[in-house]
Formats: sequence, C-alpha cells, structure tokens
Amino acid sequence: AAAATISFSLLAGNAAAVAAVEQPSEICRGQDDGREVEVKAEAVTNEQLVEEAWEVVNEGFLPDAGSRPWSPELWMQRKQDILQGSIKSRSRAHDIITKMLASLGDPYTRFLSSSDFSKMSKYDMTGIGLNLREIPDDNGSLRLVVLGLILDGPAHSAGVRQGDELLSVNGIDIRGKSAFDVSSMLQGPKETFVTIKVKHDSCGPVESMKVQRQMAARTPIFYRLEKRDNENSSVGYIHIKEFNAVAKKDLVSALKRLQNSGASYFVLDLRDNLGGLVQAGIEIAKLFLNKGDTVIYTTGRDRQVQNTIVADSGPLVTTPVMVLVNNRTASASEIVASALHDNCKAVLVGERTFGKGLIQSVFELHDGSGIVVTVGKYVTPNHKDINGDGIEPDYRRLPDLNEARDYLSRCQSKKLS
Repeated sequence: AAAATISFSLLAGNAAAVAAVEQPSEICRGQDDGREVEVKAEAVTNEQLVEEAWEVVNEGFLPDAGSRPWSPELWMQRKQDILQGSIKSRSRAHDIITKMLASLGDPYTRFLSSSDFSKMSKYDMTGIGLNLREIPDDNGSLRLVVLGLILDGPAHSAGVRQGDELLSVNGIDIRGKSAFDVSSMLQGPKETFVTIKVKHDSCGPVESMKVQRQMAARTPIFYRLEKRDNENSSVGYIHIKEFNAVAKKDLVSALKRLQNSGASYFVLDLRDNLGGLVQAGIEIAKLFLNKGDTVIYTTGRDRQVQNTIVADSGPLVTTPVMVLVNNRTASASEIVASALHDNCKAVLVGERTFGKGLIQSVFELHDGSGIVVTVGKYVTPNHKDINGDGIEPDYRRLPDLNEARDYLSRCQSKKLS
C-alpha cells in the first residue's frame, strides 16, 4: 500500500535524454528472452471485488476514525447483508463499495475509480515525472521501483518504464535509501540534467540516462533576518508554506544563512500550512531535535502501522525557536509543532491547530480500482492525540526572547524530573 497526500503539478512535454546501455551484471533465469511479458490482472467476480474491499477495512480500519460505531461483529453483519444477493455489474459493485465505505462515517475512507487510482500512483515527487515505491528485497534492504510514470514526461521519454528499478542518481548508489530521500536527490532547477541508472524489469539490462528536469517543486521556504522592538538580538523568520520534496533541503539552507547572518533565535511560521508530505515534516522536525528524541508515535490495529519515529542525529540549530500556529495549521505541520514543543525545543504561539492526525493508506483492488482507508493516527511525544483536538499553543502573542528561554528551561527541568 502506498500512503501519502501529495499536491504536485503533473508534467508535460518532451525531455532531452542521452542513454547508454550496459550489459546486466547478473544472469537471470526463468525467462526465454528479454522481451517484456504482459501479465493481465486476475479476473474477479463482482462479489469477490466487494469482499476484497470489505476485507481491507476489516483488517486495518481505525475504529475511532469514523463518526459511527464500528466493531468486527458489526462489520461482518454488514458483509452478510451486502452479499445476500448477486451483484449484476461491475458498476454496481463499485456503487456498493462506495456506500459501504461511506457507512463508516469517515470522510477520508473512500473508493477510487481505476482512473483516479492511476492518477494517484503517478503523482510526481521527483521533477522528472516518476513516482517511486519502496520494496524490501530478500536481504531486508530496500529497493526502489518505479510505481508510476507521467506519459511523455522526462523519465518516460528517456526510456524509463513502470517496474524499472532505480540504482543510482548522479553516480550515487541509492540502495537502502528511502523513496523520499531519493526523490529529493532527483529534484533540481528546471532544465538542468540529472543522471540516473535503472535496471529494466527484474532481468533486463542496466541503462544510464541523462534526463532533463522539466518542472521542479517550488520552494515553500521564505525567510528574512529582522529585529524586534526592544530587543538587541536578531531573529531569523522562516515561513514554511507546505511540506514538499525540497522543503528540508531549502530549510537547511535558510537556517545556515540566517545563523551566519547573526540570528540569535528563530521564528518558524506554520500558520495556514495544511501539511503536504508527512515524511518531509518528519525530516524537518528532526533538524531541531536531539538524537533519540521522539518525533511522533503512530498507532493502529495493524502492527505495521504501530511505530515510534525518533531523531537519528543531533540538531542543526540549538537556539530557541518560536513556532507560529493557527486553526489552519494541520497534519504534517502539527507533527512538526508537537515534536518541537514536546521535546522542549520550541514554544507554540497563536491559536489551537486544526487537528488532522489520521493516517490513510491506498490499496489497489483486483480490477484496477482502489480504496483509501484510515488505518492509524499520530500521537505526540507527550502521548496526546492530535486528531480532532489539535494542539493548544503556549502563548497567544509572541513572547520576548527571555520569556521564551525561561519557558523552555522550565520545560526541560520538568522533562528531566
């Protein structure tokens, strides 16, 4: 299952590409030749399709996500009621699935037609028109495989095909790296080139390609150095409009420039930031935390959803941080705000946040359609449920630097006691 809410423009146009073919370094067995073999989706009956969607909810749906009572017993009764008679057509099966999911009372759990599912799998995080999926290999490490391609986009025009494995970016071996990290590596200014190496199919040749970027994610980071009234020190003001594939890279650059220019502390403005890529928010939160600090907890019925995410290195900045929030600060923004606040790295200023702390996964059904299901939720390092309640700020108005320092010092003392 792929899980993300992404808002990127799709690519169009041709790419300039230079390709060099290498012979595969390993001998593949089990195929007569190197020709592509088209594998058709297994045929399923209308009843089986409905039951498949029912089973996804039965195994992973988060019960308290919906506005109506849910239990395995009630859900089993729902299936028995639905499957009493035959389902005459595929469109009728889709209607039944749509109504079945709507009965949960969760606005985020919904049906996707095959065309909508296809569009979702082809959102571009890379700037070259492809979407990557992490697949564990036999040794437990990650392989990155092309999940979706923009037709006639840069990667597609260069010869990349769905199912290809990405091996390197600009000569850097990407084995073991996450899809998010590699997507950020692929990003760059429009009309610049990136060199990628891919392996076609599981047993095909390895090919190096020089691909011209046609569209890059716009920077969501805006910053300036300013002085506040009645303060001698300078403050680095940073506004993050959304969390996308270049947010972390551009924030690191902004923090370093502001520090070198004399910033004594930072104001991080997350007002009206509705989220974006959750992983980008997590990586940005880590920039301010000590190694081992908890960023966020994820909980759900499925053990794969239950996780504790921690910072894996020391902070980039150690000066005080004030985070501005309002009632449109949501999702990934709330993860950042709570991580910095609960670890005594920042004071929160403004209004209570929106309260969007649910996790959705996207599942493909056997006929090419799909369903989005709420499977978990985010819980802050202080074990508070973000969803519905939001996060209450420490101050309504921006405190002065000394007041913020005193607050964070008391927070640290309380944390250690």
